[in-house]
Amino acid sequence: MKTRFVLINTSHAGNVGAAARALKTMGFDDLVLVEPRWANVLRREETIQRASGALDVLDKARIVATLDEALDGMSHLCATAMTPRDFGPPTRTPREHFAQLTAPRAVDAPLESGVAFLFGSERFGMANEDVYRCHVALSIPTNPGFGSLNLGAAIQVVAYDWRMALGGFAAPAPPSAAPDRELADAAQVAGMLVHWERALVDIGFLDPEAPKKLMPRLNQLFNRAQLGAEEIHILRGVAKAMIETAQAKR
Repeated sequence: MKTRFVLINTSHAGNVGAAARALKTMGFDDLVLVEPRWANVLRREETIQRASGALDVLDKARIVATLDEALDGMSHLCATAMTPRDFGPPTRTPREHFAQLTAPRAVDAPLESGVAFLFGSERFGMANEDVYRCHVALSIPTNPGFGSLNLGAAIQVVAYDWRMALGGFAAPAPPSAAPDRELADAAQVAGMLVHWERALVDIGFLDPEAPKKLMPRLNQLFNRAQLGAEEIHILRGVAKAMIETAQAKR
C-alpha cells in the first residue's frame, strides 16, 4: 500500500534527518515537507548526520509550498495530534486505527491511492484546519504525566505500527550453526582432571586427605559441557598457571 509521510512547517533540521532514518528502518521512502523553516533543509549538515545513512530517502524527499501539493493522490489522511479536538475526525491510537484500516472488508474497497501521515510543527503541532480535513487523528498512548514526544520519535512509532499492520518484516535469520566439532574423548578429559586436581591441591582449594566428591563432581560438570580439544587445552593452561603461581609463592 502506498504510504507517504508529510511534515508541515518543520523547524528543526535534525528532525528531518531523524524522519528519514525512521522511514528507512520501516521500509518507507516517501517523505514530503511543507514549507519547512529551511529551504535547504534536505542538504543541511544536521539533517544528513541525523539521517544516519538514510540518504536515499533524503534524496527522494520533496519540498512543496502547500499541503494540497503534499497530499496529491492520497486517499486516506491521518493527522497526528496529542490533544483530542472537540470537533473534527475521531481520535484513535495508531494501532487501533491501523487494525481497522487493514482488516478484511465486506466490500472490496481498497485504499486506492494510499495513506498519508501528517505531522505538524515541533512547537505548535498541526493546525486545526489541517486536522479537520483528515479521516482520523492519531494519538500515541504516552505517560499521562509527560506526553511530549520528539517529532522523530513520533514518526518512528507511527511508521513501526503501520509496518506491523501491513505484515511487518520477517525476523532476521539466526546465524548459521557452528560446524560440528570433535569432542574430547574420555582420556583427554581424565588427563585434564588429573592436571586440575594437582592445581587445586597446590592452591589449597582441595584437601587431598579429605577430597569428598569434588573431583567426581567436576568430572560430571565437564562431561555435561561436552568439551572440545581446544577447550581442554585452555583448561590445562589454567591449571598450569595455578600451579606456577602457587609454586612462586612458596
